[in-house]
Amino acid sequence: MIKIGVVALQGAVTEHIQAVKNALADLNIKGEAIPVKTKLPSLDGLIIPGGESTTISHLLLKSGLFTDIEARASSLPIMGTCAGCILLAQKTEGVKTLGVMDMEVERNAFGRQRYSFQSPLKIQGFKGFFPGIFIRAPVIRRVWNNCQPLAWIDDKIVMAQDKHFLAVVFHPELGEDVRIHKYFLEMI
Repeated sequence: MIKIGVVALQGAVTEHIQAVKNALADLNIKGEAIPVKTKLPSLDGLIIPGGESTTISHLLLKSGLFTDIEARASSLPIMGTCAGCILLAQKTEGVKTLGVMDMEVERNAFGRQRYSFQSPLKIQGFKGFFPGIFIRAPVIRRVWNNCQPLAWIDDKIVMAQDKHFLAVVFHPELGEDVRIHKYFLEMI
C-alpha cells in the first residue's frame, strides 16, 4: 500500500487527491492520498499543487514543511504543478524554492489570469494528446544535467523530469485525464 501526500496549504488539493485515487484504481495499486498541512508523515510520494508560489513558499516555511521536504527530497518522489513546479526549480525570480530540479522557471510566463487557456499537448511517452489547462502558468526556460523536457508548447518547456522529481507548469488535476498522475505513481 502506497501513500501519497498532497501539500494542503493552497490550490486544488481535493482535485489532486481525487486524481491520485483514480490513477491508483486505474493502475490497480492499493494506496491512498492524504492532505499534508504541518508535518510530513511517512510517504511514498508528494504533490505540491498550484496556487501562488510566493504564498506557498511562505506557508511551507512557516509550517515547517519546507524543512521536512528538504530533508527528505533526496529520496522522496515529488510532483509539482504550476506553483509547485516553480518551488522545485533551482532558479527563478522572487521566491524561495526547494531547488531540487536542474531547471530555470519563469513565473507567469503566459500572462495574467485572463490569458489562461487550454491546449492539447504531446507528452513524450504518452499516446495521443493530453488536455493541458494553463492558469497564470509559468514556463520552464531551460534545463541542464539530467533534467529532461517531456512536453512543449512551441519552444516553451511545459513538463520536465529530473530523477524522481516531476515538474508540470499546467494543471492536470483539473481535467478527467489522470495519465500524468499515473506517470508520477509509476516513478515511485
